[in-house]
Amino acid sequence: MTDPQITRQRARTKVVATIGPACETKEQLAALVHAGVDVFRLNMAHAGPSEQQKHVDNIRALSNELDQPIAILADLAGPKIRLGELPNDRIYCNLGSEFVFVAGDGSATTNELTCTYEPLVDEVQVGDRIMLADGTVSMEVVRKERDRAYTIVVQRGSIRSRQGINLPSTKLSAPALSAADYEHAVWAAKTGIDFVGLSFVRAPQDVQFLKDLLKSNRSTSKVVAKIEKREALERLEEIITIADAVMVARGDLGVEIDVAQMPLEQKRIIAMCHRFQKPVIIATQMLDSMQDSPRPTRAEATDVANAILDGADACMLSGETAIGHYPLEAVEMMNRIALATETAFRSRPPKLPDNAFSQLQAITRAVVRAAGQMAHDLDAKLVFVASHSGRTALALSQHRSYIPTLGISTSEATLRQMCLYWGVTPLRGAPARDLPELIQHADRYACEEGYAIKGDRIVIVGGSHLAAGPDREDMASGVHDILLVHQIEGSAVV
Repeated sequence: MTDPQITRQRARTKVVATIGPACETKEQLAALVHAGVDVFRLNMAHAGPSEQQKHVDNIRALSNELDQPIAILADLAGPKIRLGELPNDRIYCNLGSEFVFVAGDGSATTNELTCTYEPLVDEVQVGDRIMLADGTVSMEVVRKERDRAYTIVVQRGSIRSRQGINLPSTKLSAPALSAADYEHAVWAAKTGIDFVGLSFVRAPQDVQFLKDLLKSNRSTSKVVAKIEKREALERLEEIITIADAVMVARGDLGVEIDVAQMPLEQKRIIAMCHRFQKPVIIATQMLDSMQDSPRPTRAEATDVANAILDGADACMLSGETAIGHYPLEAVEMMNRIALATETAFRSRPPKLPDNAFSQLQAITRAVVRAAGQMAHDLDAKLVFVASHSGRTALALSQHRSYIPTLGISTSEATLRQMCLYWGVTPLRGAPARDLPELIQHADRYACEEGYAIKGDRIVIVGGSHLAAGPDREDMASGVHDILLVHQIEGSAVV
């Protein structure tokens, strides 16, 4: 049984934490789970399958020991473009200085630059911007010659070897998946990873290719489309429609577009994810100062709170947990901010946009709407949702109801994927295929875990499999979904 203290003190907003040297032991991972982590992220740009497999093994073992589903997100590196080696590893770029990008692996002079993306010189055009060092340095292409692109520094600063390059106005020919990404995606599929993040998405076809690759390897992994390119914003609706979940990757996106537009684009992405009922993760620099400080800045705390109020399903920690000095404190702080912010939902009626849940079958959509409203009106203490695929649980999470929702399923993979759904706590061991048994289990669980007492109400939502029972599938004919209210009998209370 899941530890009730873990269940009730965890924020409804999910916490994604990146694994790195600061939190790679099983004991450290356990501490982060107790502090509030729901999903662990494996950054495939920093380590391949052979190194990451030990983390997968530790997480799965920990999940079994705690009897608690824990999800894993494998984040593919994507076609990240980086500078080559620089003289003395660093160069200061003065305003108006000329630098030349050259093809090949080496440079002959100090003002010549190389990069890991071989076609760069061919694909940039006069007038294009080349952004370096997370956008702190900017160069403009002023002319081109064979195998050479001449640039002028228009935003000064220091650059170092191997730093990232962004080309916000250049159409790149690089495929969505590199050879290494392809290998890592196949490993993720065969290892049973729950979510696979696709970096630098530019078109819906990029997402579909990865989904097909995972499916061809008999994987149920969900694809998280990372929005960090200008092209992705231009085709946002198409990408969100086909993706299983979305990540607002504010690091590269904030370089690709005017940083002043970043807050509005974040809100637009979240709103569109709600429209299409897709979980959305907000990432990058959420509590960045906590890499070196045990407390965040006031601006960071406000940033996290505003993301939650805007409707984020999850907030992600990157360097804070991977390489920071205070990984546990960062998770605890994220959970604290979320818990404080979520009190805004305490007395609010269920949030139901006009076009909410349009992807659901009509009867299921009606049941989900009614369940959220009924739980609120009756002051229900718990909502149980039996969902084989998880779609009904995901739909309920979009209500942003303060009433605790427990997700149950016959599929362990579905339970782990519920770890990303706002307000849904996946629960192992509940009878997900027999309605009378589920009612008894829910009654006993609510009392034993201190959620309810005799006379309180709980709401149960499920599909036709509940009506049929485990051995009576024929009775499911014509039955789509079930919604019932159960008044606690309290028989389990001693």
